[in-house]
Amino acid sequence: EVQLQASGGGLVQAGGSLRLSCAASGFTFDDYAIGWFRQAPGKEREGVSCISSSDGSTLYADSVKGRFTISSDNAKNTVYLQMNSLKPEDTAVYYCAFTLVEGTLLEGLYHYWGQGTQVTVSS
Repeated sequence: EVQLQASGGGLVQAGGSLRLSCAASGFTFDDYAIGWFRQAPGKEREGVSCISSSDGSTLYADSVKGRFTISSDNAKNTVYLQMNSLKPEDTAVYYCAFTLVEGTLLEGLYHYWGQGTQVTVSS
């Protein structure tokens, strides 16, 4: 079974940076995608970014374009989310998730989820 372990969250001041990690295990698929989602208090969960294993193509939500960068280390089955120029509105629990459908941030297509890591950005 696919297992995901997210880490790297914390408290940072506005304008600062954090790097989240998502370690994936328990699968042998060749083509898949790992996505990052976030859920702020009182809001619905939203897709942030995803990366495809087949060609490394990426997708970003408009709200994070130019500030966040997703990358992967396939040898370690680990995906990273580098978050720069953080804003208070980026405060949320961040989740990584796994899908066999590349190039999508549709939450319903992600069937395996990590436990979430809290990111808090102070103003």
